[in-house]
This record gives sequence, C-alpha cells and structure tokens, in this order.
Amino acid sequence: MKCCWAQYLLWLVIAVLGTGSLLSACGQKGDLVRPAETATSSDY
Repeated sequence: MKCCWAQYLLWLVIAVLGTGSLLSACGQKGDLVRPAETATSSDY
C-alpha cells in the first residue's frame, strides 16, 4: 500500500506534539514535594 503525504504529515505532527509534551513536562520547577500539613483540629 502506498502512503500519501497526508499520512506522513500526520505522523510528523504526532511525533512533534508527543516530543514537545514530554519535554515540557508539567511546567513546574524545583523538587516535587508535598506541602506540609498545617491543619489542626482547632481549625474546624
């Protein structure tokens, strides 16, 4: 089966978007830590 240019373009777009999403990650910098819990029972 012969592939047309649109199919190559589709795979190129998928590869570029996939690579871009992997490189951008979540956009946050620094260590991934959970914030300390400061809520106490007197807050309720």
